[in-house]
Amino acid sequence: MLRSVLVDVLLAVVFTGLTMVTLSEQHGGRIPWAQGAVAVLTVMPIAVRQRAPVLTTAVIVGALTAYALLGYGDFPNGGVGILVGMFTVAMLRGPGVAAVMFLATIAMTVVAYFTGGAPTGAAAWSEIAQTGLIMAGVWALGYSTKNWALRAERLAAQAARAAADERVSIARELHDIVSHHMSVVSLQSGLAEYVLDSDPDTARTAIATAGEASREALLDMRRLLDVLRIEPGDESGDEPDVAAGAEPVAGSGYRPQPGLAQLEELVNRTRNAGVEVELSVTGRPFPLPPGVDLCAYRIVQESLTNVLKHAGPASARVGVDYGPHTLTVRISDDGNGGDRVHASPTSHGIRGMRERAELYGGVFSAGPAKEGGFTVTLQLPLGEAR
Repeated sequence: MLRSVLVDVLLAVVFTGLTMVTLSEQHGGRIPWAQGAVAVLTVMPIAVRQRAPVLTTAVIVGALTAYALLGYGDFPNGGVGILVGMFTVAMLRGPGVAAVMFLATIAMTVVAYFTGGAPTGAAAWSEIAQTGLIMAGVWALGYSTKNWALRAERLAAQAARAAADERVSIARELHDIVSHHMSVVSLQSGLAEYVLDSDPDTARTAIATAGEASREALLDMRRLLDVLRIEPGDESGDEPDVAAGAEPVAGSGYRPQPGLAQLEELVNRTRNAGVEVELSVTGRPFPLPPGVDLCAYRIVQESLTNVLKHAGPASARVGVDYGPHTLTVRISDDGNGGDRVHASPTSHGIRGMRERAELYGGVFSAGPAKEGGFTVTLQLPLGEAR
């Protein structure tokens, strides 16, 4: 803002200097002080045009009118001040204010032509009409500039919102990855430490489960980081489509993001972590859109993680129903742990799952069940997925 004000001041100083040079040449180096003062007022107000555009334009119009009425002849600066003032009003104020300033400018032009000794009649009206067209063009230019600036602001705001949404999406994905896998690693590591001397076989199984969970977490993190690091130069025809959800695996090639096809693996990991999980699938499974598939998987993952962390000794049931128009996923447990922090509708986990569901037009509910335990239900519309 300070830079633009300094530019306006510099512009006003330059125009004022040129005006005084013109008057000096007209009067042989001796400028009448009254004429010089009025001439200065036709351009000097440009210095504050952004702070007071209407006042600036009004002062310039008044000064030009006085210059004509006092019989000083042609404007020494060609009336450039009024062009800048009209442009500024059109850009910074509404159409109504701009229209008033436009009419004031036309009135000033009429006064200048009919009181300044200029030719009258058809020639004068032709000149007035030409001036009106020029002012109308300046008005249109200022209005277009304002619209362009507003559009640029809207696009910037949309970009900021998109970036914020992307950060939330990445944070949600990181939460799902870290929360689930690290919970398994923590529980299995604790179990291995507890039974290391008394039951080596159980300890080895727990360590193996923790290792598998940590490797899965690393793969998920690597996939997410590859998506974030993708650059235009990497999008050759021979490269896998990382942005579409491909995930690097050992060797060559990428694998897709997790979905309900990997639900059995997720359930097995949870069982290995010490929670008995019953899985049932009803209806005829069919390929789902990638976003819907990932949404359903992540909500099951987050729900089972909450069972591990909060439900205490419990068993869980995961039901998936492929309906004709709706995919229904229900996760319930019979735990009675006292620290059911995840039951709060405002908790991070519940809020994240609800946001995922709403992103795909789904319906999400979570809360304590009447018979005890906790139930999470997700319904996602399938549309034309079949």
